[in-house]
Amino acid sequence: MANSYYEFKPYNVGRWVIWGLYALILACAPLVFTSSLSHTMLSQMGIAIIVCLSYNMLLGQGGMLSFGHAVYSGMGAFLAMHTLNLVTKGQWPLPVSLLPLVGGVAAMLFAVVLGWVTTKKSATTFAMITLGVGELVWASALMFPEFFGGEGGISGNRVTGAKPWGITFGPQVQLYYLIALYTFVCTAAMFAFTRTPLGRMLNAVRDNPERVEFVGYNTQMVRYIAFVVAAFFAGVSGGLAALNFEIVTAEVVGGQRSGAYLLFTFLGGATFFFGPIIGAVLMVLAFVLLSEFTKAWLLYLGLTFLFMVMFAPGGIASLVMMNLRVASFGRLRDVWVSYLGLGVTGLSALAGAGAMIEMVYHLKLNAALGPELRFMGVPLHAQSVDSWFGASFLLVTGVLLFELARREYVRQWGETQEFIEKEIKRREMLI
Repeated sequence: MANSYYEFKPYNVGRWVIWGLYALILACAPLVFTSSLSHTMLSQMGIAIIVCLSYNMLLGQGGMLSFGHAVYSGMGAFLAMHTLNLVTKGQWPLPVSLLPLVGGVAAMLFAVVLGWVTTKKSATTFAMITLGVGELVWASALMFPEFFGGEGGISGNRVTGAKPWGITFGPQVQLYYLIALYTFVCTAAMFAFTRTPLGRMLNAVRDNPERVEFVGYNTQMVRYIAFVVAAFFAGVSGGLAALNFEIVTAEVVGGQRSGAYLLFTFLGGATFFFGPIIGAVLMVLAFVLLSEFTKAWLLYLGLTFLFMVMFAPGGIASLVMMNLRVASFGRLRDVWVSYLGLGVTGLSALAGAGAMIEMVYHLKLNAALGPELRFMGVPLHAQSVDSWFGASFLLVTGVLLFELARREYVRQWGETQEFIEKEIKRREMLI
């Protein structure tokens, strides 16, 4: 008889700490940011986190570049809103808190139908099919006003149905905590999916589909199942959005919304699980705050995306992980001065470029208001040579100093990486 023995497997303390902090942030955020605007933005961030993580199941984990992910979040929103109206009329005895699940199931059913055709091909062909499906659904939104509500969309009232413990979801903070609960559970579920055999096989399909086919797996079926799962979570986010805004229009299934998911998931870092969370926060800040700060916000957003693609294709998450690796070897102190130099000179160049952009936009869009404007608290005169010279001088000086700081940073970074590689080899020899 074989000897029986017990094996002790220690807990992953770091993972428990990270998830605990994540839950704590979700729970305490509205207590720190107490204004109505803050609660609204926090609610939108929770919704965006779910949909960006679901999109990353396709892009980051499966290598499927989709231009139509808004179809599933949008259809989930429409079905959730129709269900909410049925609840309001007393035809469905369904708690309001479960409506996001209705949106998830509805989006999943749409993905079951549309996903089989969509996932027959991969790479560029897959992207083009998703674009076509997205345009088809968006065009249908104006062709079937009975379902989509036409140009005005469909509205509802979330303060309806049963009200357990006096929770009506009327105050924004009550709805936020519902969104926060869904955000945490959906994040945990999607992370768990990455650890399943299906999630691992999805990574293999992304990296080497030929080998996956060779060992006997159906790559289309793997993509199809992942596509349906991603659509479910996108539908949950759509249902939450329907409750948050209490109106759903054809815009939610449009290509612009799908493009936003792609852009901010990439900016956050599609190669890391937590990258889309960063991207979702940035998306809300850009659409709510940056758009109010300047009319040129789309230009700034496009330039940011361009520079990230050129210099940091791994997104913000990759920059964080690179510096965490340096910090783990105790060498972050060697490069922080360079980071300070890059930050100061880079911000100077951006301030100069921003001043010039704002003056151009002011002359083209706000000429009737006169040539005076303020940028970052500084008065500018769009028709004055002094303002243009000052902005140009700041831009050129900032760029030149940034280049000098960048060269010093590259030198120090190279020395730091060389030290880390030597330290890794030394530790391996001691084992």
